[in-house]
Amino acid sequence: MSPLIQTVLLLTASNIFMTFAWYGHLKHFKSSALYIAIAVSWGIALFEYMLMVPANRIGHQVLSLAQLKILQEVITLSVFIPFAVLYMKEPFKWNYVYAGLCLMGAVYFMFFRD
Repeated sequence: MSPLIQTVLLLTASNIFMTFAWYGHLKHFKSSALYIAIAVSWGIALFEYMLMVPANRIGHQVLSLAQLKILQEVITLSVFIPFAVLYMKEPFKWNYVYAGLCLMGAVYFMFFRD
């Protein structure tokens, strides 16, 4: 498997963990003490880092640091929108589309312009 595909898959998986670490407590631990939400989030984030660090090491073989960052942001939005709408039951907002279009511009400048 190519380093780019490995990077995308690992970053996607790590982003799923991180999205739950950052926002899942808002649904499941709303009435819990803050320290419990923090501890659970840290526990989830451990798995995120176990995927993200190798993803960045593998990705840096074929991508620049700036390209890795933009790739991460695109994946973050791609994971966050379904999470927000389907899991957290937030209404879909056109702002998601506009943010995606802005990220497409960032991808263009990071990957196709020198």
